[in-house]
Amino acid sequence: METDPRTLPALYRIGTLAGRREAPRVILGEILDIIIEALGGTSGDISLLNPDTGRLEIEVARGLDNEADHELALRLGQGITGWVAFHGKPQVVQDVSRDPRYVCVRSQVKAELVTPMISANGQVMGVINVDATRLHAFSDADLQLQLKLTAEATRVMERLWELKNLHGKARQLETLISIGQSIVSKIEPHELFDAVARDARQITNTAACMIYLHDAEDRTVRLVASDGLSAEALPAGPLSRDSCLVASTIHTRKQVEFANIQAPEFHDVIDLPRQPDLRSILAAPLLNESEVIGVIAIFTHQVHRYNNDEKRLLNALAGLTAVAVQNARLYARVFQSESTLRKNEQLTTLGLLAAEIAHEIRNPLTVLKLLFGTLDLEFPDEDPRRTDVRVITEKLDQLEAIVSRVLNFAKAPTSLHSRWNVVEITEDTLVLIRLKLAQSKIRLTFEPPEAEDFVVDVNKGQLQQVLLNLLLNATQAMPEGGEIRITAELITRDDGRAGVCIAIRDTGPGIPPEMRDRIFDSFLSGRPDGTGLGLAIAKRILVSHHGDLVLSDTDATGTTMSILLPLA
Repeated sequence: METDPRTLPALYRIGTLAGRREAPRVILGEILDIIIEALGGTSGDISLLNPDTGRLEIEVARGLDNEADHELALRLGQGITGWVAFHGKPQVVQDVSRDPRYVCVRSQVKAELVTPMISANGQVMGVINVDATRLHAFSDADLQLQLKLTAEATRVMERLWELKNLHGKARQLETLISIGQSIVSKIEPHELFDAVARDARQITNTAACMIYLHDAEDRTVRLVASDGLSAEALPAGPLSRDSCLVASTIHTRKQVEFANIQAPEFHDVIDLPRQPDLRSILAAPLLNESEVIGVIAIFTHQVHRYNNDEKRLLNALAGLTAVAVQNARLYARVFQSESTLRKNEQLTTLGLLAAEIAHEIRNPLTVLKLLFGTLDLEFPDEDPRRTDVRVITEKLDQLEAIVSRVLNFAKAPTSLHSRWNVVEITEDTLVLIRLKLAQSKIRLTFEPPEAEDFVVDVNKGQLQQVLLNLLLNATQAMPEGGEIRITAELITRDDGRAGVCIAIRDTGPGIPPEMRDRIFDSFLSGRPDGTGLGLAIAKRILVSHHGDLVLSDTDATGTTMSILLPLA
């Protein structure tokens, strides 16, 4: 059987379109032109099956009487093209006026040749229709030619759609990574939720997005962010979970979708936006392990069937959002812990300051009491000076008791001491301050030693206070950012006992020479807002732990402070 001479040139022209970068609609238009030319037709169109509506819609056309006919959508089985799409079989109609199925969109058409576009998996994805203005215009050879050209066109378009899909997924992945980096860095909850709603709507190319938080104890959901919706359309206040559409997502811990939320059965659902142009919804749970902490939902303007890629994308966004929510909550706890530690530091500062004052008062008070006792002032009972002597003695005793109570109160109870690994205490303290370091553009390096015998007998809170004070001092010494390096090593103390040294080095400008010998003095500060008590208190705390705080090194390249403690 001889090959139709029209076949190879037309197949070649269609095949070369597979490497083109234009939009699929442009390629379809060129394919239609090639097929119409090869068959000697006068007009034609390519219609594709819309998976959402189930209708056959004109994608490209040539020779329509009215541009409005581009919007023509046929049910499967309607018209000749609808019949071909439904049955998957070609049709040659030599006289359309005699075929009751024919839907007229071109007044001059006399004959029509329609072939189905069948994908690799055997599904009809569309039809190619070629028209002629004369009766009996198409032969069996024309039918065979169009079948071959349609098969090649289908392969080309599948390849192009697959490439477009891959490029789209690559862009989505890049955007998803960018979104992940962005939202995980958000600390304020409202900033986080607003960013997620905005980015989710953009990456999914949908009409609107809403984010709800779930309160399991109160059995309520609360809208915390939205994008693409008017304020009047949003539900207000905590909503009863049992009356919400997203309850199905919360109960099942799985995605749910609804094709048309404007249907009558959805009118009483209280968590949906009152915006009549929204149709389909896809909702995914925000899961923290097995707990549903919230729901993210996207909406479309048309009735839409969400495909697997869209569902996977929303699931990925939900997972990132859940992590970011937990991250924000942890940061809030860190802020609270840091605030508590700050208050404790202030109280400790006041206590130690009072102790210092009491200590300074006790010495002259002791002298006064001793000198007054040696005066041996004895007066007759009727002499009023006898009463004065008694009152002075009582008040001296009272002052001594007050000073002793202050000193005893400021002294850390030994019962609060316990055995701790200094590496663990250091790591816990770094968790408290890591946000401050990030905001100050300071890179922190701490490589914990492998040895496990860095155990000391300390008051954990006080040792953390010392570490926090030194780290904050280092941060304030580097207002433009820099680096802090922490090391821990075992040492042999001057008394021969084994000890540990925690060295904290910054890359600041160093301590001025005139202050180096006095940095541990009370009320000495190099900052206008400083109290001058931080290093003095830190050193006193370490001395009370039988340790010490020393300035190991300082110059224009940085400062190293060392914490020395005996091992337990």
